[in-house]
Amino acid sequence: MSLDSETSGSGRDWFFPSPSFLRSSSSQYGHRFYSHSKPDTPPTLTGIRHRRRVKFPRIPTPTNDKPQVPNTENAKSSAKNNLIFLSQSRFRLAIVTLTIIFFLLLLLLRNAHLESQLTKLQGDILGLNLRLHACHRLDSLNVTSSTSQDANPGLRENLKRNLALFFSFTLLFIPLIIFKYIDYVSKSIFSDNISERVSLNKQIAYRVDVFLSVYPYAKPLVLLVATLLLILLGGLALFGVTTEDLAHCLWLSWTYVADSGNHASSQGIGPRLVAISISFGGMLIFAMMLGLVSDAISEKFDSLRKGKSEVVEQNHTLILGWSDKLGSLLNQLAIANESLGGGTVVVMAERDKEEMELDIAKVEFGFKGTSVICRSGSPLILADLKKVSVSKARAIIVLAEDGNADQSDARALRTVLSLTGVKEGLRGHIVVELSDLDNEVLVKLVGGDLVETVVAHDVIGRLMIQCARQPGLAQIWEDILGFENCEFYIKRWPQLEGMQFEDILISFPAAIPCGIKVATYGGKIILNPDDSYVLQEGDEILVIAEDDDTYAPASLPTVWRGSLPKDFVYPKSPERILFCGWRRDMEDMIMVLDASLAHGSELWMFNDVPEKEREKKLTDGGLDINRLENISLVNRDGNAVIRRHLESLPLESFDSILILADESVEDSAIQADSRSLATLLLIRDIQARRLPYVAMASQVHGGSFSKGSWIGEMKQASDKSVIISEILDPRTKNLLSMSRISDYVLSNELVSMALAMVAEDRQINDVLEELFAEEGNEMHIRPADLYLFEGEELSFYEIMLRARQRREIVIGYRIANAERAVINPPAKTDRRKWSLKDVFVVITEKE
Repeated sequence: MSLDSETSGSGRDWFFPSPSFLRSSSSQYGHRFYSHSKPDTPPTLTGIRHRRRVKFPRIPTPTNDKPQVPNTENAKSSAKNNLIFLSQSRFRLAIVTLTIIFFLLLLLLRNAHLESQLTKLQGDILGLNLRLHACHRLDSLNVTSSTSQDANPGLRENLKRNLALFFSFTLLFIPLIIFKYIDYVSKSIFSDNISERVSLNKQIAYRVDVFLSVYPYAKPLVLLVATLLLILLGGLALFGVTTEDLAHCLWLSWTYVADSGNHASSQGIGPRLVAISISFGGMLIFAMMLGLVSDAISEKFDSLRKGKSEVVEQNHTLILGWSDKLGSLLNQLAIANESLGGGTVVVMAERDKEEMELDIAKVEFGFKGTSVICRSGSPLILADLKKVSVSKARAIIVLAEDGNADQSDARALRTVLSLTGVKEGLRGHIVVELSDLDNEVLVKLVGGDLVETVVAHDVIGRLMIQCARQPGLAQIWEDILGFENCEFYIKRWPQLEGMQFEDILISFPAAIPCGIKVATYGGKIILNPDDSYVLQEGDEILVIAEDDDTYAPASLPTVWRGSLPKDFVYPKSPERILFCGWRRDMEDMIMVLDASLAHGSELWMFNDVPEKEREKKLTDGGLDINRLENISLVNRDGNAVIRRHLESLPLESFDSILILADESVEDSAIQADSRSLATLLLIRDIQARRLPYVAMASQVHGGSFSKGSWIGEMKQASDKSVIISEILDPRTKNLLSMSRISDYVLSNELVSMALAMVAEDRQINDVLEELFAEEGNEMHIRPADLYLFEGEELSFYEIMLRARQRREIVIGYRIANAERAVINPPAKTDRRKWSLKDVFVVITEKE
């Protein structure tokens, strides 16, 4: 056999041996290939060699080079499902078998118990029959016939009790059977997509969870239904295993549920098993009931502890927010409500109620009968606002948050939007504390007539400038803004209608009239009106008095007017003022100074802000440096708490020095005050070393300080120049008041006083805005030589009338070397000698 002959046929036939090769090689190599011919194959011709072609099934070539892996996942999944189904079927079969066995066991116990009772009864009947036979009272046949007649009702009663027992167990196992059937049906329906199927257990658990979460009375209702069902099933089971009637069995079931110890008196195996089962279910129900009651009590106390309960008050003051000003604000509100026997103040902030109460308890003042209620919540949520009875509050105070000014004002704006959205409406007005004057217009646009704004940063800046130019004015503002002394009140007095303001001025022995609320001008308040103004119908009088019920008009006294000792305008001279630090509203303070100082004045700015950046900030704030008329700016770079930087300044040459709460640390009151206090001490020490010491001793609060004492030296330096320190923390007040080395300004306390005053009477906000504004009237401290001569005896009313010749209203005075001024003095008609070193506090038009 040649290779050519082998390859003449099919291309693959030469790989397989021919039959002749198989026959010839079978003896040598054994059988390696086997072939069986079909029976109906026709015989082959002799002499012709046929090559048999063996055909094998061809495997399709895969399209990629990866080996093809047999797909066994479906087989494994189906096998796994079969195993699960088999196990579940076995589990169901076991449950059903156990149920049937348990039921049959109870029936056997029941039948055994009944047979024993029947045997006992038959024995008793036989004994009675024998006794009756012995007494010859009744024939035995009659007894036997009566016994046979009573058998049928007993059988019916037995059948009834067996049915009751079967019914009770059927009701017990029907939910389980239904549950398993539904689970089986759901598996059959979702057998094609098992991965996305949600099991029935999860569905039922979800529905139960939703039912218990949505409906508040779902848990007690479920517990009640479970209790009634247990009593019903237990009563039917007892009816099936005892001889008592159904009503008594239901009562026994209730006693077993209510008290698990009542089953101890049960007789027989069947009644005891049923009684134990009922008692065990009763213990579970009692445990669930205790859990529900405990949870309800815990939730209630937790709600009270966290401040979630509703405030049922009216005519209360509501404070929204939390800041360092809250303590001073609560103190002022408590003093204001003292004359009324106390009031109610509600504080709501996004803090824990216990933390708020602990912080309020640390204050160093009493509340004088005022109740402070704290609630935790957000003023941006209407539900929380309703919780504090916002619609019934007589005043709502929105505090500015500590931190960024724009963010604080943005939150205040959202709070005003929430307050205006209250459906019930607001009974009182809204007092909003803002941090930036530019945001005031937007808040008033949103709030409308309901809103009164107090721009804390701007008010303090303007007040610092007034106090720097007039030492002692800070203490006067504290007396007027606070409720401890005298404050502003507005009231109508019909008996004074038709009188001129000059006569009204001396008509109140316990008050000082300052202005008129003109009814014809839409309720506009005019401070310091003309003497010839006649009080019209509906007009109200603005006075400074101790309280709203401590003053009333009296008969007009006879007062000698007299004449002024000299008639001249108080002269202005150029001043040199130093600013230590940088505030956000620096451009506003510079414009106020330019309008009030004499021509040729200098303003030195000493801070660590680069000079180019200062000019950029001032320009961005709207200040044109080239248009300043009366002052010139002098820039100095340095750190106000480094001594060598301060020594480079001519500190002894300044008329006033303002130590500002620097913008970089104003968010932290303690840090800002520490920096201001350090700067104050360094400046006073440098001034004391540069000035010659004159006085041998200085009296400070009743204590004497010798020549070498540092307080004595600083006190002498404080007599040469005025230093105003912006203080944020009230605790720093004691340090400065002890040494008397600075005429301080207490920022947070003054703002709190203004907020409390506007909250008590919103009309006062117009008065404060005019007194702090660039135009209109303001407070001044005038020397006594403008109104009297040395040693002249005058009453306070006479001085008031003399001051009217200068278009001024005298509201108080300060005796020479006195620590505090007297505002609204008593006994205004009494004469006394005055000194030219005395000063008077007046309200006059801005110069």
